[in-house]
Amino acid sequence: MKNKPSLLSSAIKVALVSSAMATPQFAFAEQAPAADKKLEVIEVTARKRVENVQEVPVSVSALQGDNLDAFSSAAKDIRFMNARIPSLSVESSFGRTFPRFYMRGLGNSDFDLNASQPVSLIVDEVVQENPILKGFPVFDVERVEALRGPQGTLFGRNTPAGLIKFDSVKPSQVFEGFASLSYGSDNTSDLRGAVGGGLTDKLSARVSFLNQDRDNFIDNVAPGFEQNDVLGGYTDRAYRIQFLYEGDDFNALFNYHARDLDGEPVPFRANAIATGTNNLVAGFDEDRVQHDAASRATQEVETQGASLKLELDLGEHTVTSITGWESAEIFSRADVDGGFGCNGFGCPPNFPSSGPGVINLSSETADAIPDHDQITQEIRLASNFTGDFNYQVGAFYFNEDLTIQSFAYDSLFTGGQQNGFVVQEQETTAWALFGSFDYDVSEKLAVTLGLRYSDDDKEYSSERTQSPLAFLGAPDNVRGTANPSDTHVSWDLSATYKYSDNINLFARVADSFRAPSIQGRSLFAFGDGISIADSETILSFETGIKSDILDGEGRVNASVFYYTMDDQQLTSVGGDSNTARLVNADETVGYGFEIDSEFIVTDELFVTASVSYNNTELKDDSLSVPVCASCTVTDPTLVAGGTTFARIGGNNLPHAPEWIANLTARYTKEFDASEFYIYTDWSYRDEIDFFLYRSVEFTGDSLLEGGLRTGYIWYPDEYTYEVALFVRNITDEVQAIGGVDFTNNAAIINEGRFVGAEFKVSF
Repeated sequence: MKNKPSLLSSAIKVALVSSAMATPQFAFAEQAPAADKKLEVIEVTARKRVENVQEVPVSVSALQGDNLDAFSSAAKDIRFMNARIPSLSVESSFGRTFPRFYMRGLGNSDFDLNASQPVSLIVDEVVQENPILKGFPVFDVERVEALRGPQGTLFGRNTPAGLIKFDSVKPSQVFEGFASLSYGSDNTSDLRGAVGGGLTDKLSARVSFLNQDRDNFIDNVAPGFEQNDVLGGYTDRAYRIQFLYEGDDFNALFNYHARDLDGEPVPFRANAIATGTNNLVAGFDEDRVQHDAASRATQEVETQGASLKLELDLGEHTVTSITGWESAEIFSRADVDGGFGCNGFGCPPNFPSSGPGVINLSSETADAIPDHDQITQEIRLASNFTGDFNYQVGAFYFNEDLTIQSFAYDSLFTGGQQNGFVVQEQETTAWALFGSFDYDVSEKLAVTLGLRYSDDDKEYSSERTQSPLAFLGAPDNVRGTANPSDTHVSWDLSATYKYSDNINLFARVADSFRAPSIQGRSLFAFGDGISIADSETILSFETGIKSDILDGEGRVNASVFYYTMDDQQLTSVGGDSNTARLVNADETVGYGFEIDSEFIVTDELFVTASVSYNNTELKDDSLSVPVCASCTVTDPTLVAGGTTFARIGGNNLPHAPEWIANLTARYTKEFDASEFYIYTDWSYRDEIDFFLYRSVEFTGDSLLEGGLRTGYIWYPDEYTYEVALFVRNITDEVQAIGGVDFTNNAAIINEGRFVGAEFKVSF
């Protein structure tokens, strides 16, 4: 949709009206509200200080407590956050291992293991740069914070859209813990727990674990390849060990964590989208596929990492050092065309049985990271003055060594023997100096200035030693190198005005950037396949209100924003070949609003609600990308070199719904030493485009998903027990949420209805 001033005016009016009606701070206390019926003060670390979320001049949503527990039930991976927070979308074509985040419409649909994203993920204060690191399971987490808008001064690299911040439950001197087990559809089990307490009067520890398991439940019914229960399952294990030393003026926190996933990739489903529509074909069965490589599909992931946080209290100053190490390994092999055989324009003549429908190109590929190491170091000095002025200054260092291997296999004639191989090597070195300066102009007005100087450098090489297109004349041996680098000064200026004891107004303008990116998709290229995207920069404006109302029983926060992004990094995915290529768009414009709210309706009923609107538009009339092989393109097209291109100027961004809305409600009935509760949550996201170009088939319908949970909690002694029944996607709404366009109208679908039960004990 194109940028229209009248629509912006309408958006602002809706924001103001909605804020008066009830919609989100997406966070609430894990325990029931106190007897005086006051909402809990939500503390966040959006500015690397512990602060009341109502006083932070940033658009922040916090997710914790019952909401976090409910959303992540049914053995969900990190994609449970999709459309659960205003302006946030999460999707993946890798399944549980490679989430892609979109915030205020800005994201990256790239499927390469070297992809960068404009939404950063910070886990326990350590950036998770590689996309495989971003899929670490969510368990024993105290709080999730979503910081919308550029966060380029305090948090640094690759945050022009915002960031997601996870904080694990930390060790304490109190001996406590929990264990829970749930079981549900498709023999899915979810076992998790934690235990911690004091080891000495100054040293405490906490151990957390997760084990999620699901049986294969998808049958392969392709003729000649029949096999029951061949896809859909996984075993996902993770754990975290923490030690906390608390001295008089010195604290040290050590964190070690690891993950081991053994499963199958998300199944692609050839021609599952009916031509000329975006509906799934008649008779579609989510428990069946027709693949010729299903038996060889696999996805194995191992990650581990450690961090050490040191804090020294010097009275008027605090010195903080955070050292982090992360490592990831993956091997993922899949039937990418989603069908069996080959009977289209890219196939051998007179090939036997193929389907379903037209399979234009047979593709079975694998991607691997056999070696990866990431080192980060941050050191900062923060003042603790009692006067009007305070500051933080610091330095940051980042180094990543990455090896990527890509494989192609012959599914047609040799039963899956390797016929293509590429290896990529990359070293990234980045460093930055940053500062944030706070000044209280008066009792009501406070301003903050942030500055950051960043230097980013990449050393990249790729080598292909075997080409799957050799029969078409592509050389087996091709090498390429690249060395993009850039520097940038990011800044932000914000102000908070205390209108009253319960109402704060804020405004913020921010500039940030994303460093150059490299794409080396040479497996199906005739040359080296290297593409480079220059740095993207963003200038963002936002203003909002944060209010506690109804004598502390309600909270409504709202913000309105507008941004322009120059040279946005985009990925032309798929098109007429099984590859991807980076491009820069001259300008992208976005605007919208977000509203958060929560209310204690009665002593027994607690409600949260949220809504966001995002309008994005690519302003580059010269930009064009290759289009799908079989779909109905609605953009203007041109033909060059035998390839059809779509002009995408004026389009909205992919996976960028205009509307996202959420509603949760919890009813609790208390008894002497027990309570009964009913909890429901609903999320809605508007329709989306899967790719940069627009087509009928690859437009995702709007999606409404709901959940229901009911349980009984009793606490006869020092233990607390809970039994619960729950349903996810209660309406069983199943539709295409992604696609594969280079060979046919292949679909990726959402998960259908899930029914389960859970038992939990806490102490």
